[in-house]
Amino acid sequence: MSTRWYPLYRHGNPQLRVFLPNFFMKIVKPKDPQPPNVVQFHVSPEMTKYDIKNYLEKIYKINVENIITHNKMGEFSRSKFGGYIVKDDDYKVAYVTLPKDQKFEFPDLFPKEKEEEVEKQKKQIKILEREFKRITRLHNHRHGVPGWFGV
Repeated sequence: MSTRWYPLYRHGNPQLRVFLPNFFMKIVKPKDPQPPNVVQFHVSPEMTKYDIKNYLEKIYKINVENIITHNKMGEFSRSKFGGYIVKDDDYKVAYVTLPKDQKFEFPDLFPKEKEEEVEKQKKQIKILEREFKRITRLHNHRHGVPGWFGV
């Protein structure tokens, strides 16, 4: 939830204002398989089904057929420093059903070409490490002498 406080509007002092909602909606990839026309969101606990429907229809022009919501409690964990128990914020899970002719697919954020490029870079790093070890083994008998001071 946002803790944004808007200044009061005064009739004699007109100003340009942009009013942003105090809600959040985060699209989430579901753990379990779902039908292609169902999309899962994490939303602010204050949002109702009507708020979710209006948000998606008015802003994103998405037709919504049905919405199922339930509240989830934030997880408890220990802080890194001091060992205090910390609780994450609560949120609401919303399952939005689109019309049958529409389907939603997550974009492929990590395509195969990128993975192949990362593998090439890892191989290059391994080759450079082996070369570095080989060079340092040659000068193993010269303790305390910098590497640039060579013959």
